[in-house]
Amino acid sequence: MTVIGDVKDKNVILVDDIVDTAGTITKAADLLMQNGAKSVRALCSHPVMSDPATDRVKESGLTEIIFTDSIPYVKENAKATVLPVAKLFADTIRRIHNNQSISSQYLFK
Repeated sequence: MTVIGDVKDKNVILVDDIVDTAGTITKAADLLMQNGAKSVRALCSHPVMSDPATDRVKESGLTEIIFTDSIPYVKENAKATVLPVAKLFADTIRRIHNNQSISSQYLFK
């Protein structure tokens, strides 16, 4: 694993689709911190979080890990932030049912 580019004094965001055992994402966070990052946050869609993922996150250089509640995560972890997606999914289903645009729901200005 290597860092490409300069992360010194930067707030870094790692993006992933699934975090299972959190081995790769915590190694990446630790490496970024060793290279001078100010903070490292991870954003992921689906938190499988198989053991020992929670302990790895707690012990890592991650400032925070943020994921959706697409897979329930109920372990105590001060570094974890879980974002609900039910309203987003419900709105998408309503738009499909009403023949409305789905893409406009996801455009940010």
